[in-house]
Amino acid sequence: MAKNADKFRAGYVTLLGLPNTGKSTLLNQLLAHKISIVTHLPQTTRKNVTGILNGPDYQIVFIDTPGILKPRYNLQREMMKNVTGAIADADVLLYMVDINDKRQSPKDVQHQLAGAKEKPVILLMNKIDLVKNKKDLLPYMSTYAALYPFKTIIPISAEKNDGMDLIVKELIPAMPFSPPYYPTDYISDQQERFFVAEIIREKIFKLFKQEVPYSCHVEIEAFQERPGEKDYIRAAVITERTTQKSILIGKQGESLKKVGEYAREDIERFLDRPVYLELFVKVTQDWRKKDQQLRDMGYSQ
Repeated sequence: MAKNADKFRAGYVTLLGLPNTGKSTLLNQLLAHKISIVTHLPQTTRKNVTGILNGPDYQIVFIDTPGILKPRYNLQREMMKNVTGAIADADVLLYMVDINDKRQSPKDVQHQLAGAKEKPVILLMNKIDLVKNKKDLLPYMSTYAALYPFKTIIPISAEKNDGMDLIVKELIPAMPFSPPYYPTDYISDQQERFFVAEIIREKIFKLFKQEVPYSCHVEIEAFQERPGEKDYIRAAVITERTTQKSILIGKQGESLKKVGEYAREDIERFLDRPVYLELFVKVTQDWRKKDQQLRDMGYSQ
């Protein structure tokens, strides 16, 4: 237990924003540890990812959410339910915008925060490293400030690790007085299986194009710790079409082998121990559109 337990602060902070604004990069930088997968493609995050930042007299539980979008099929609908739930659970909201993204409108942010119900919201203006003249930031900040009563606005560059200290400094006094929610050596409350599946999925996003990565779900079917030997992990990559299965496997299995090689390196780095990773691909027709499949895969209750 922390010193001066009666002065300890602990709370939940939800990360919000459009797809591909840098929320996952931000979480990894704040924790100085990669727990959320990052790719150049939008809509990479599907489930809420919890990251825990511990200090001498505080614990901040971050929830990285899927990018806000208008659902087109059942999986995306469940993703947006996760976002809504994370907003309800938060003590503070961090709303991130990419100031170089023409999709983003200040009025959109105003609309998307309509359900925040007077929760304090900090606006993060990301990717300032791409702005040549920093004076150009002032009109952006003024426009957003006029449309919503943000607690504060912080210009940052998540990729360059610029502004992370300002975020934490702002968040600590905004946390309620409370004992820590988790042991203070935890970095997440999610199991190793979850992160292993996410690492594999990240490699699929990085190695394949168009619809193939979005059609994939990764299921860990076996995870055996074997003292004196490599841990054994068997994972199924589930996709929607036989044509997608063929693409994932590749000629003579070369594509799937490459996914396995890249994933194994990161998994071993994450677990800090050697693993034997076995991958295979199977087809579940239109799984993203089927409620029962989504429940079975842990996307919905």
